[in-house]
Amino acid sequence: MSHIGPLPRPGWGPVTRRFISQHDIVRFPVRRPRAKNALVTHHGETAAGDHRSPAPGPIVYRLALLRWLASFAPAPVTVRWTERLRSAAGALVGILFTGAAMHYVPGGPVPIPVLVAPMGASAVLLFAVPASPLAQPWSIIGGNLVASVVGVTCARMIGDPVLASALAVSLAIGGMFALRCMHPPSGAVALTAVIGGPAVHALGYRFVLEPVAVQSALLLLAAIAYHAATGHRYPHAHRRAGTEHAPPPGGLTRADVLAALRRQGEWLDIDPEDLTALLQEMQQQAYARTFHALTCADIMTPSVVTVSAATSVPHALRLLQRHGVKSLPVLDDGRRLIGIVTRADLTGTAARAPRQRLRDWFAIGAMTPPRVSDVMTPRVLAIRADAPMADLVPLFASAGHHHIPVVDAHGRLAGILTQADIIHALYRQASVQRPAA
Repeated sequence: MSHIGPLPRPGWGPVTRRFISQHDIVRFPVRRPRAKNALVTHHGETAAGDHRSPAPGPIVYRLALLRWLASFAPAPVTVRWTERLRSAAGALVGILFTGAAMHYVPGGPVPIPVLVAPMGASAVLLFAVPASPLAQPWSIIGGNLVASVVGVTCARMIGDPVLASALAVSLAIGGMFALRCMHPPSGAVALTAVIGGPAVHALGYRFVLEPVAVQSALLLLAAIAYHAATGHRYPHAHRRAGTEHAPPPGGLTRADVLAALRRQGEWLDIDPEDLTALLQEMQQQAYARTFHALTCADIMTPSVVTVSAATSVPHALRLLQRHGVKSLPVLDDGRRLIGIVTRADLTGTAARAPRQRLRDWFAIGAMTPPRVSDVMTPRVLAIRADAPMADLVPLFASAGHHHIPVVDAHGRLAGILTQADIIHALYRQASVQRPAA
């Protein structure tokens, strides 16, 4: 197959190419790519040097509109059906208990509402999302009290109900932010104090105590009892910065989450403690997905220098120095792991003064050096050979271990894992995945 005819000229003009085949000569127009930074003039020519982007077509606006409309779709719910039923039953118990208990509250010259509508919204938070910062005890008690005081004040001082309602909700939000008791149903409490009708207006500031404060306390007591009876933790205690434990080295910490939330600058309806735990769980899941095919047997060091419980301390120390290792697993006659001894254990014993060692030997009635069984750590953290590599990450990162023995299904020593083995496996896995990416 060959090309016949003149070379195509630059631009977008039609060009004819001829190809000779065994049947016929086929002619078709070919559009050559326009030169970079070129602009088509009204004469069909191109002009270079123009960097203007073409105006977006109608399809771009349609796609943007579809994406915006898609944001109204409900998010997927990951809550189990048992938890959904538990939440619904909790709201039933809470509202029923609150309404029944209000019949025993002593009344006055003005009848007290048995239930006010905002308690239904509070029940949704207390029983459906009890881990939310908006559903904690101080949020419901403090938020409802602040909102009721603001609502009654606006209703008594402002004649226009629309203006009074707007100011009541607005000032209630500001007060809840100031007192750190944000509770969304409290906005309805402030609104109820303004537009609740003559029965609510006749209560005056008594509306703050009865029914708002009493019903809030009753609903809170019902929530605490119900969550405790169903095995759930409520309330969620806030951990102060000075009481948290030392963060795991190199891992995600609560301080990192708080710093990110401060940069976000918006209210997120989740406790920082729960968010930290969730992100750490996500990290662990990502490790498991990435290294699911690797087990401890794939990356461990199978040849291990070991000692028995009867080995002398000087001999064990010479083994450490000869092989350049930092620990020695201690095995019984069946090669089952019974302990581990480190360089610090051995040097702490061998470095004592000879006179002190002689005194110890005479004290036990024998001129024999101390044995490994005297200085070893009997309780050893070990891992199964068929365990996934992802299980090692929290052990090395959080627990502070430097070497972990690997055992088989019968508890016999199969090898040992060090931090160097983990790093080598990570590097090897990254090298394999890089060309594939």
